[in-house]
Amino acid sequence: MGIIAWILIGLLAGFIAKALMPGKDPGGIIITMLIGIAGGLLGGWLGKVIFGVDSIDGFFDLSTWIAAIIGSVILLVVYRLVTGGRRSHRHA
Repeated sequence: MGIIAWILIGLLAGFIAKALMPGKDPGGIIITMLIGIAGGLLGGWLGKVIFGVDSIDGFFDLSTWIAAIIGSVILLVVYRLVTGGRRSHRHA
């Protein structure tokens, strides 16, 4: 898959992960895309290590999307744990 496909999958997988785990996150669309891209790679790697399958085959394969979404949810949980106490509070 090309870089544009990875960015698109990353953006959509990150968005789906945020939809599955609603709540406030201290990140915008760039963080969502980065979490999704890294999540896709993580999900593909976990699928290969745990199940011995190549879960990142192509843009329209269901296994690619499932791997990307699961990886994105894992990374979103980690991101929330790391940044959870760093919310900015503004006082007037």
